[in-house]
Amino acid sequence: MRPVRPFHRLRPARVSLRWKIAALAAATAFLVVAAVGVLVHVWTAQDIRSRAEAQAFNTVYSAMATYRRTGTLIDGAELDPAELPATLRRPADGVRHVAHDGHVEGNVGPSAWAAQRTGGPDSPVLAVRVNMSSELHELQQLDVSMALASMVALAAAAPLAVYGAGLLARRLRRVSETAGRISAGDLDARTGPTEGGDEVADIAATVDLMADSLSRRLRTERQFTADVAHELRTPVGGLLAAADLLPRGETEDLLRARVRDLRGLVEDLLEISRLDAGAERPVRDRVPLGAVVSEAVARTGLDTEVTVTAAADPTPQGPRAARAGETVETDPRRLERIVGNLVVNAHRHGDTPVRVTVESRTVVVRDHGPGFPRDLLLDGPRRFHTGGTGRGSGHGLGLTIALGQARLLGAELRFENAPEGGAVATLRLPA
Repeated sequence: MRPVRPFHRLRPARVSLRWKIAALAAATAFLVVAAVGVLVHVWTAQDIRSRAEAQAFNTVYSAMATYRRTGTLIDGAELDPAELPATLRRPADGVRHVAHDGHVEGNVGPSAWAAQRTGGPDSPVLAVRVNMSSELHELQQLDVSMALASMVALAAAAPLAVYGAGLLARRLRRVSETAGRISAGDLDARTGPTEGGDEVADIAATVDLMADSLSRRLRTERQFTADVAHELRTPVGGLLAAADLLPRGETEDLLRARVRDLRGLVEDLLEISRLDAGAERPVRDRVPLGAVVSEAVARTGLDTEVTVTAAADPTPQGPRAARAGETVETDPRRLERIVGNLVVNAHRHGDTPVRVTVESRTVVVRDHGPGFPRDLLLDGPRRFHTGGTGRGSGHGLGLTIALGQARLLGAELRFENAPEGGAVATLRLPA
């Protein structure tokens, strides 16, 4: 079974903010370029049409004046031409009309026609045609040029957008990494001064202020815990000595047990305060892992099955028996403390049988109780919190101490629940 990290939350695959901003900038640039291209095309087409209509209108006016004065037609003027649009074949007397003989984009035809009847209702129609083919061809070339220019502009703008978005994303990532380190317990993590003087800089400054406030409060809390534990240590010791002077009996045994529990709680608080303050230093030595684990389990006095599996000989040993196992470099006293706390926690909050397996550099403690509570799997162990009535009674310091000692050794301690039920704690020592 592959252990999982106790603090790990699965996150869905996500797209980086850098690429989101770059895609938004590219889409915005594309829309702007497309809008400008459409407007230029429409305006240019309308200008071509208006100029052609004006030219045809003025030409038919001059042609009509020349025709009435001399009876001849100027160049470009025709009487009842076959190609004349149907809408101009019967114009009103004395009124000039304009039409187009084809349709392309923008309702601009290849030619603009202007026509006027030369006399009465049955007189011929004088018409002038202005061909716009060259102008329309230029419009098509303009469209192609604008499309190419737009593609070049987008190709140049996209890397700039990616670069600019990368600068913003990098600054936000610094803030996110700082917040993650603070969440993981590094209260000295700070983002520091952030260039820009914008909202990102404000967020970074706010995170740093939050970390300062949180660090002060935690230091105050830890100092209070350490002070209380130190102040209680002497009177509790005296109380235990006084209990030893009482006459033997049930009352004396009960009082002695309660005083010992109180002394254990005080010692645990002192150990946590030293771990929090960073005052602990491991004393490393090369020791046989299996032998150290077996000794730690034996010291608990609890019925626990220990199995040591060597890489060269995977045959497990019998109950509560173990070989030396692989030799590791670690602090044996702290390793015994971790294993002892895990075994005691399994018996106190779980159910039998409790099994301890040692394989290579990994120690697995497995019980068959209700398993770890969900909040412990998500957020890790918390002092004075056992996770619910189903986990039994206790002050919740055992797993907290085990996790702190594991971090001091550079080891990895994971918590999970087995699919068939029961809690599984996995300690993996560093190579």
